[in-house]
Amino acid sequence: MSAEPTPRVLVTPAAEATIDLLRDEHGPLMFHQSGGCCDGSSPMCFAAGEFRVGANDVWLGQIHGCDFFMSAAQFDYWKHTQLTIDVTKGRGASFSLEIPLGVRFLIRSRLFTQDEEQNMAPVYDGEEYVNRPAD
Repeated sequence: MSAEPTPRVLVTPAAEATIDLLRDEHGPLMFHQSGGCCDGSSPMCFAAGEFRVGANDVWLGQIHGCDFFMSAAQFDYWKHTQLTIDVTKGRGASFSLEIPLGVRFLIRSRLFTQDEEQNMAPVYDGEEYVNRPAD
């Protein structure tokens, strides 16, 4: 029996609670991490499908039922780290859905251990993931 793959992205209970509030108001959600400067380096939450992903994005997994994508260039830098999505008080200056709540999502990261890297969860090109056949 093989172990579950090492997840690339996790979520804190506080972030899950914020996601629940946003999902109640906006329906299904998605996240994108661009790696840009300023607030562009924060994970951004959108209504599912509101942010168009493509071949220059990578699907890392799901957090609390939401697809999580990252720009391929950013993933190249962070592919050896496990990301944890958290939330903190404070207003960011982005288009992310949580901003009106007076909070913002942020990423905490740590390097994977050698053992974890032996059993990584797969990643997918964003365009292939979005256009995959329904399960």
